[in-house]
Amino acid sequence: MNPDFHYYATYCAAYLAGYSHEEAQVIACSDQFVDLCSATLLTKLKAPQAAATTQLQLELMDARTDIIGLQDITRIWASFHFLPRDLYAEPPKRCSKRYRNKYRLICGPNGALVKSTVELAKDKGLQAVGVAMHVLADTWAHQHFAGTPSLVINNTNYWFYELFPDGTKKKLSFRHSASTPDDPGNSLYTASIYVSDENSIMNLGHGRAGHLPDYCFIRYQYLPAWGNYEAIVKDNPDDYMHAFCQMITAMKYLRGAADAFECGQYDEAAIAEIKDQIEAILHKRQPDTSEDWKALGEKLSGQTIEPFDLERIQEEYRSAAAKDKDSTFLGQFILAALAQKSMVTNRIFASGSKLAGYSVDYQRKGFKGMEAYRKLIERRAANE
Repeated sequence: MNPDFHYYATYCAAYLAGYSHEEAQVIACSDQFVDLCSATLLTKLKAPQAAATTQLQLELMDARTDIIGLQDITRIWASFHFLPRDLYAEPPKRCSKRYRNKYRLICGPNGALVKSTVELAKDKGLQAVGVAMHVLADTWAHQHFAGTPSLVINNTNYWFYELFPDGTKKKLSFRHSASTPDDPGNSLYTASIYVSDENSIMNLGHGRAGHLPDYCFIRYQYLPAWGNYEAIVKDNPDDYMHAFCQMITAMKYLRGAADAFECGQYDEAAIAEIKDQIEAILHKRQPDTSEDWKALGEKLSGQTIEPFDLERIQEEYRSAAAKDKDSTFLGQFILAALAQKSMVTNRIFASGSKLAGYSVDYQRKGFKGMEAYRKLIERRAANE
């Protein structure tokens, strides 16, 4: 998903869930920051690199693809952008353990880890809410792809069609120039190049499908590498609507207006009066609908939604005294990110897979490992 949904649509969902304008802005900022919190940024601010929630293109191009490097990549992308739907799923055919473990990392909505992600954010602050909403929303946008480099899971081929409301379809074309913008009018999009190496960075997530999963307007049909050459239809407008309504459901729980969060529930009642406006935005055939979501959010709250300000986040953390850094926006975000990454990594490891590395359940066995995670133990002790 792009900033139009991760920032402005998240603001709208948070406000509809009962958060104030100010709270909704913090949640939206946290959601959007998941796509920007790289090791490069954290190093510049002398913050723990373990809290990285994304990797820049330059970081990925320099990333190692040995077992350690692949584990580092998987910890980030599976935890925040391609949350596995079912860590115990069985592939449709007999296969090796290696393939099965990668198959189990395929992202999708309404899995056990979605529920755990939302519950983990309960009573952890607004930044944790934003992180959880990013992860939840991406399970809808990024489904059918896995957050680990894998040709046998993430590859697609030339059989790729866009589906239109009138029932017609048009073959999509892909090019490989990252600096060239997508051209929806001519169904021409940018994607990663084909590389036969199973663990190439080019085969991470939905790179082989370009930015299509991130555009709210598009419906398309394609053959996933893992799907036995059976066509899959991806209906982004419908999926994004489900994501929006599920975010409202989740945030009502996180705000304390509901006793529990259950998967498969969508608060359609909350959008009854504006459903047509939301559908119009989701079907608008353009890559960025930020202005439309912003206008809707400001109509809902009667307040001006400030643009996302990365420099303000960095400056607040940079200028804070050492003892106060954990209380800044970034400090609270780091705690939420560490908790989410720790939880997902532990679940993957507990399923019998080492694709995200070794993990210890610190909640049960105490601190072992990276110093940055000691913050989680200190936080738990302070709340007991």
